[in-house]
Amino acid sequence: MSDAILPLGDPRLRLKAAPVTDLRDPGFIAENARLQAALEAFRRANGFGRGVAAPQIGIPKRFIAVNLGHGTRSLINPEITWTSPETFTLWDDCMCFPWLLVRVRRHASISISFDDEQGVRRHWERLGRSESELLQHEYDHLDGILATDRAEGPEAIISREAFEQFRDHFTRTVDYTIQPLPPDAEPPARDPRDPKAPRKAGGKENEEPAEETGILSNRN
Repeated sequence: MSDAILPLGDPRLRLKAAPVTDLRDPGFIAENARLQAALEAFRRANGFGRGVAAPQIGIPKRFIAVNLGHGTRSLINPEITWTSPETFTLWDDCMCFPWLLVRVRRHASISISFDDEQGVRRHWERLGRSESELLQHEYDHLDGILATDRAEGPEAIISREAFEQFRDHFTRTVDYTIQPLPPDAEPPARDPRDPKAPRKAGGKENEEPAEETGILSNRN
């Protein structure tokens, strides 16, 4: 049985996570397996979910698990190294409160560095909106910040039920809407140096996920 995701209001979600100091430590290896299992279990149960941070299952350490369409992997001791001046708004959700959506503002693109599970420092440069907003969300969890803290504008926190009922209305109130990939979508090509890495977009360290899984709204 996988770990339960901590619900909104649990004080452990507000702790600032500590760096992972030894990737070979059996305790950390077990914690990493637990986090990946929690993401996979949530995806099976709910039909969505691209990432989860260790604090969301009560582990106060700086690592996250993600699935961008080509398997689950962990980003350990991540660091956002660049953010675009351009920003956009979207309806964000969270495994800690899957019944809610929150309108937030995120950077349109980021670059991030992290250790992979073999201890190799990797760099994803100038990511697309979909990956950028996800990683900003998960990175916030490592600092005890929730999407509800970044709610922007009136009526910025709504129920998922209301969103689904009035989807066209709420979509017009943001710049961008995340769209899930269809179940039979072909996964992006992979970096031959790393069978779990996203497709290489150019440059020795520019390992960028290739699929853009959102749409720009038609809002004027």
